[in-house]
Amino acid sequence: MQRINLLLPVLVFFPMLAAVVTYFVGRNKPALRSGLVVFTALAELALTVLCAVKCMGSVCDISACRIGLEMDGFRAIYACIVAFMWAMTALFSPEYFAHYHRRSRYYFFFLMTLGATMGVFLSSDLMTTLLFFEVMSFTSYAWVAHDESTKAKRAANTYLAIAVIGGMVALMGLFLLDHSLGTLKISELYAAASALEDRSVLYIAGGCLLFGFGAKAGMFPLHIWLPKAHPVAPAPASALLSGVLTKTGIFGVLVVSCDILRYDAAWGNVILLLGTITMVLGAVLALFSIDLKRTLACSSMSQIGFILIGIAMQCLLGEENALAANGTMLHMINHSLIKLDLFMVAGVVYMNTHRLDLNSIRGWGKDKPLLNIAFLLGLLGIGGVPLFNGYISKTLLHESIVEYAHHSGSGIITAIESIFLISGGITLAYMTKLYVCIFIEGKKPEKTDKKYMSPMSAAAIMISALTIPVLGALPHLTQDKLAALGTPFMAGGELHHEVEYFSLVNLKGAAISLVIAAVLYFVIVRRVLAKKNANGQLEYLDLWPQKLDLEDGFYRPLLLRWLVAPCGSNGTKPLEAVVAFISSIPDGIVWLLRKTIYKDSPFTPHEHKKYGFAHSFGSLLDKLRGKRHPVRKGEKSYAELMTDVAVTISRTSKGIEGNFSFALLMACVGICAAIIYLLFIVG
Repeated sequence: MQRINLLLPVLVFFPMLAAVVTYFVGRNKPALRSGLVVFTALAELALTVLCAVKCMGSVCDISACRIGLEMDGFRAIYACIVAFMWAMTALFSPEYFAHYHRRSRYYFFFLMTLGATMGVFLSSDLMTTLLFFEVMSFTSYAWVAHDESTKAKRAANTYLAIAVIGGMVALMGLFLLDHSLGTLKISELYAAASALEDRSVLYIAGGCLLFGFGAKAGMFPLHIWLPKAHPVAPAPASALLSGVLTKTGIFGVLVVSCDILRYDAAWGNVILLLGTITMVLGAVLALFSIDLKRTLACSSMSQIGFILIGIAMQCLLGEENALAANGTMLHMINHSLIKLDLFMVAGVVYMNTHRLDLNSIRGWGKDKPLLNIAFLLGLLGIGGVPLFNGYISKTLLHESIVEYAHHSGSGIITAIESIFLISGGITLAYMTKLYVCIFIEGKKPEKTDKKYMSPMSAAAIMISALTIPVLGALPHLTQDKLAALGTPFMAGGELHHEVEYFSLVNLKGAAISLVIAAVLYFVIVRRVLAKKNANGQLEYLDLWPQKLDLEDGFYRPLLLRWLVAPCGSNGTKPLEAVVAFISSIPDGIVWLLRKTIYKDSPFTPHEHKKYGFAHSFGSLLDKLRGKRHPVRKGEKSYAELMTDVAVTISRTSKGIEGNFSFALLMACVGICAAIIYLLFIVG
């Protein structure tokens, strides 16, 4: 019988309550606010560890709203990962945000997202999962938009659009599941799905959930937010977006693949295809990137592909999926910890240089041994080098592919094994590119009396970095035990014997990736993706074709065409009419406010000066008009008219963009409200 434990909702709602308190404290006492945020994150870590030890196997159902929470091995591990990463980034944040604006807003959403993320991983039913998933999407949107630059706003719009669309599609999947299976309890899904005769419903519902959760994970073709959101978000937020929030998407994919469609080969092949494309495309994008944080973001996309391949192998290997389950579990953990380390190092670089372009930060890391070691450990971990944590999980994933290739005799699976090793080589190549650029190439930076990072930031980075060799050098004492604790959630089988990680057979795969990495680095990176400038130094080139940008080249044009495409035999556009009518409601309210409370403001001199090109064009028209038609008293000249038109177009464009952002936010709030209504009223 499961024990009821009230500590579980504390893990979810304690940081949310603290977010409100710290926000109001920060308005008058910013130093106290920062201290409270650090205290809250450390207290959450202590409570989570206590709960993981004392509350294993316990549940807590809040019957008033059907919110269900549970603590098992997998949830305990990832709750601790979440709390640890938030604690480390909380220690790093005070220095990073020392000169930022609106820090109280950031910290408010920082803690709110912590509570929502805990809710996702501790959820015991899919309706609870989706509720906290949508709250998390809404609160983390503020991270991406925090800088309020044009790039940040555009990236935040993309992030929120993907989250909202994914949430709506996932909600449809939940409706189908609830109607067909009669339950959304995760522990009951497998039995209910096995008893269902018409499996087509499961595929449709599973596809909807895969769309929603895969979008947050950064899975192709819904990955478009990831390479754009990470570079513009503050570094501590990027570490959490990459290391933890993508794993909430993986959590949903695991529920679909390991419970609803457990051991389903057709489903496994779909995940395998998407995972392989995600793995390769992310690696190639990272190789071409010349932006530090964008490279790490694309790397996250690639590593999500590795994890998806592990999930696919679990489906394809059936009950003999122990290697795949262990590899999936461990690569999730390892990737989270590695990206925590790497993004905080990137944060130190940006904090001191205010640059992310590789050509601008070349050589900055020289004479900084602590930062050098931290980045090198992350490189070796994510590259799958023996004695570091990523090697262990990649070895298990690789061996699961080899095992399935042997059983199936499929040449396609053998080809995927080769692609897996090549992707590992590309990973090492682009990480070596970053390391050489920052810590080896270029001139030494000028010495200053100012320290490049505080002791608290250094402690957060080094504690995070040291987890990488500890987990990698002692796999049987650390990673094997973690896998044994977490894989029952995935219905993973038991290993028949202990894996010899450092045997010649397993070291062979890592050696192949190392050779591929060396070839790619010296042939592609140094000779194709870089050229010598006038000073004889290598200059990295941005050669990725903009036409291959899925968002700008496909999604946005397609969406616009769909919205305005004629419908019906008579050429009418009912969809356009519906959209226009709905859009006119908030526009009408805005118009009424502008004409009453907020009157239209006149064009400012600054705006006129900004659009001097329009004024020049109008002046030319005035000259062409000449003396035959002089400007009458009270009549505007062409120069003034053209400038007014330019300013109006600019204001209108910004208004449309702002309305779009507001509409997305309202849609996200609407989804949360709908779920809460279902939980409270319908339930």
